[in-house]
Amino acid sequence: MDQKEKQMRQPNVVIYTIPTCSDCHDAKRYFQENGVVFTEKDCTTNPDYPQEVYDLTGKQIVPTIVVDDHVFVGFSNNYEDINQITKK
Repeated sequence: MDQKEKQMRQPNVVIYTIPTCSDCHDAKRYFQENGVVFTEKDCTTNPDYPQEVYDLTGKQIVPTIVVDDHVFVGFSNNYEDINQITKK
């Protein structure tokens, strides 16, 4: 598979974070090391982001990770599922 095909198959990934969250840092490192393009939404920089998290999950917990139409609360406890989806 060439680079263009790989980019076309990339999932849409959004991660809601805060700077002091170690699980957030682990998730971002995982995505970076595996070449998964993601959009980071730092909940401390935009008041809309915590509301988006709440609308997605009914909670205000980070990291909240959205991979296409899958929503995950936390990274380490969802690692296997996230890995499976992003490795397609």
